[in-house]
Order: sequence, then structure tokens, then C-alpha cells
Amino acid sequence: MRHALVPLLLLAGLAGCGGDDSAPPPVALCNVEIQDPARAPNLQPLDRSKTYRIEFRTSHGAFTVELDSVRSPCNGDSLVDLAREGFFNGTRFHRIIPGFVIQGGDPTGTGNGGSGYTTVDPPPPDTTYTRGVVAMAKSQFEEPGTGGSQFFVVTVDDARLPPDYAAVGKIVEGMSAVERISKLGNPRTEMPTERIVIRSTSVSVS
Repeated sequence: MRHALVPLLLLAGLAGCGGDDSAPPPVALCNVEIQDPARAPNLQPLDRSKTYRIEFRTSHGAFTVELDSVRSPCNGDSLVDLAREGFFNGTRFHRIIPGFVIQGGDPTGTGNGGSGYTTVDPPPPDTTYTRGVVAMAKSQFEEPGTGGSQFFVVTVDDARLPPDYAAVGKIVEGMSAVERISKLGNPRTEMPTERIVIRSTSVSVS
């Protein structure tokens, strides 16, 4: 299916026709590709001077992700917006590969759903996916760094993945809960052996 590219303006808040030297500088916005017009977001890169954290409270414990505003400012802002609106509430971890990753964020639970839009943070060539790294899942047909709502958490020392996935942050609290979840997967089917649900999320900014 062809998706319409919606640039959502590269710059916003431009000065008026007469020009005003005292006006604030324009704010860069993220490019977004829309699949569902009803969910067109207004994404603005995360403020590098602030620390953003998202706590995921699941049926099997809670964990907290500290977002990387330098490497993934747009996917990070998308996750903040989704968490604030309660998008992840009631979703489940649909893919669990013991000793590799746990994956969630799909409202359909099939691995084919998403937020209704995608944005891109091209990963630097030196990006690595080590234990506790949180990155955006994408299909093989999407460009590197594409993200919607599906994310995965690495549970192995080094997943040895190519730098194709936007690394949005790292687990700073609750890695033990992630490890518990990671044991509840069938390595052959990659399906969970128990239902693991994200009950709620909360965002903190400091």
C-alpha cells in the first residue's frame, strides 16, 4: 500500500512578513509518513537539555526507559506522545525470543499493527544493540531508523544487529522485569508462553 508522505513542515513558527529580530527562532519539526489520517501527529524533536523517561507497568513488573534525545529525537518524541495518550495501555508483548529480545507496542498483537504513522531517525553507523537497549521495530522494506509504535528491548549482551533500527533509549530501572518477560517465550515460534500486558505508562521530564 502506498503511503502519502506528509512533511508536517520542516520549520514552524516563521516570522511575519515584516520580519521581527526579536522573534524566537523557528522550531524544527519531524518528518512523518501518515498511514491513518486520523492519527497525524505534530512531532517535535526531544529537547536535548532535558531527560525524558517512560515507565512501562506490565502484568509482569515495571521497567523504565530513558530516551536518547540525540540519536532518536523524533522517534523518542513519538513514544512520549503515545505514552501520554495511553496508546500502549492494554497492548501486549507479542514476540519474545529468549536470550535475544522482547517486542511489544502493537495494538493488534499480531506484529502487523502500529501507530498509524512512522517517523525516521537514521541510526549512526556505530549503533550497537546491547543488553537493555530499546529500539524501534520495523519491516525489512522500511528505511533504516523507521519507527511507529512497535519497540523491542535487547536481553542479550550483544544482539549483533546491523545499524538499521532507531535506538530510542536504554532501560535504567526494572531490567529484572524485562528478564522475567524474556523467559516467557517459545524460541521456536517466538510467541509468548503467557499473556504479558502493558497495563499503563507514565512520562517524566527533568
